[in-house]
Amino acid sequence: MTLFAALSFFIALALAVAAWLWGPPLLAALRRQRVRRQPFPAAWREILRQRMPAFARLPADVQLQLKKHAQVLLAEKPFIGCGGLTVSDEMRVLVATQAALLLLNRRAGYFPKLRQVLVYPGAFVVDRTATDAAGLARDERRALAGESWQQGQVILSWDDVLAGAADPDDGHNVVIHEFAHQLDQESGRANGAPFLGRRERYARWSAVLGAEFNALQQRLARDEPGLIEPYAATDPAEFFAVVSELFFEQAAALAAAHPALYGELSRYYQAHPLSW
Repeated sequence: MTLFAALSFFIALALAVAAWLWGPPLLAALRRQRVRRQPFPAAWREILRQRMPAFARLPADVQLQLKKHAQVLLAEKPFIGCGGLTVSDEMRVLVATQAALLLLNRRAGYFPKLRQVLVYPGAFVVDRTATDAAGLARDERRALAGESWQQGQVILSWDDVLAGAADPDDGHNVVIHEFAHQLDQESGRANGAPFLGRRERYARWSAVLGAEFNALQQRLARDEPGLIEPYAATDPAEFFAVVSELFFEQAAALAAAHPALYGELSRYYQAHPLSW
C-alpha cells in the first residue's frame, strides 16, 4: 500500500468513525431546528390562552422559548391515553408546554430517557408494598396524580394536569413535579441530585438541598407550619420535585423563605421566575 493510499484509508476510517459517533446527535439537532422553525399553530395558542393563564403573563422571550421547546417535545414524545381516554391536542399541548418550563435556557436535551407520556382521565390506582417503622412489609393501594418511571415513562392524571395549569400560583403542578423526576432519573435512580455538569456543583447542591431537607424534617417534627409541604420530606427525590413546583409557581415566597434554595434552583434551571 502506498503512502497516499494508506493516508486515504485512515482519513476515510476517521470520517466513518466520526459519522458513527456524531451522526445521530447531528441529525437530531437538524431535525429539531426544522421543527422549531415551524409556526406555532393558532389552535395551540388558543389552548394555552384558555387552559394556562400563566402563559400570557410570561415575558415574550420566555413564551417563545416555551412554544419552541413544546413543539420539539410534541414531535418526539408519544402520548398514550389510558383508562379509556383518547388523547387530544389540548392534552398534548398543555402537558408539553408546562414540561418545557424545565428546559428554559438549558442545553441538557429534551428529557432524553423519556419514551412515552401516559395520560389517565383522573387519579389512577397503583398497588405498592410499603414497609412500616417496625420493618414489616404490607401491600397498600394508592390513588396517584402522577408518576415518573426510570424506564422512560411519565404517567399523569388529566384532571390534575388541568388543575395545575388553571391555578399557577398554588405551588402544585403535577407536570412540573413528574418531569423534575425525569431530570433526576437521567443519570440513574432518582436521588434528588440531577445531572449538574461540573463536579464542584454537586458539593454545593448537596450542602444547600441537604440542609433544607433536614430543616424540613425538623420543622415537621416540631409540628410547625412552613412553605414546603410535608410530602417533600418523604425522601430527597420528592424534595427536589416539590421545591421545583414552588420555584416555578411561588418564586417570591420561596426566595423570601429559602433564599439559598431558590438560588441553587435558579442556577440549575437557568431561570429567574422572580423577574416574570
